[in-house]
Amino acid sequence: MDSYMVRIYRKEEKNPRMLVGVVEEPGVKEKKAFHNFYELWDILNPKKEKQTKQTKTEGNGIGRAYSKAKNSISAKGNK
Repeated sequence: MDSYMVRIYRKEEKNPRMLVGVVEEPGVKEKKAFHNFYELWDILNPKKEKQTKQTKTEGNGIGRAYSKAKNSISAKGNK
């Protein structure tokens, strides 16, 4: 589990999703700023940047369809 220090400097009374602040990780000098709830969420829940080749081609229907079409064209060309 990761630890963070979240400092909220400003928040709107009528719209609590609009807040401004920074996120700090213990032992890390860099501070990450956010300007709304969604940016804060992205900082606290980073997306996995590294994907395997299998995930890129098979992770969604488009990738699978592309792979099948590519293999089909390759197979026809080799006959």
